[in-house]
Amino acid sequence: MDYETVNSGEEEVKTPDTEEVNEGGKDDTQTPAETSKEREAREQREAEERERRAKKRRLIPPFVMLLAGAITSITMRILHYEMKTMLIILLCVLLGFYMAGSVIEYMLDKFEKQILDANMEEGEVIEKELAEEDEI
Repeated sequence: MDYETVNSGEEEVKTPDTEEVNEGGKDDTQTPAETSKEREAREQREAEERERRAKKRRLIPPFVMLLAGAITSITMRILHYEMKTMLIILLCVLLGFYMAGSVIEYMLDKFEKQILDANMEEGEVIEKELAEEDEI
């Protein structure tokens, strides 16, 4: 055992070489494989979390539409628009912002699907590597 001497001012502290640390800790870096029950429980929790986020995302278009409608209505009321003109403009604004909210919701769904696919591929690679290590 070769030790390097580190001088901390008052006392000498001996530290092992980096090779000894790496050799001694090889088994410590590997994580144990999940059991099937743990994997099923994790997958169920992830599925419930995805469903909860999907429910929240479904509310995006109506909230965007109603917020834009409220702002438009208040603005037109302050500017003394005629009722017929106000209703036509309000209808167009509501439809336009509902479509914009739907586009935002679609994009968020698509991004989550891409992230989920990437995580699934990562999981498959890790499982394959663990299986190959077990064979050796």
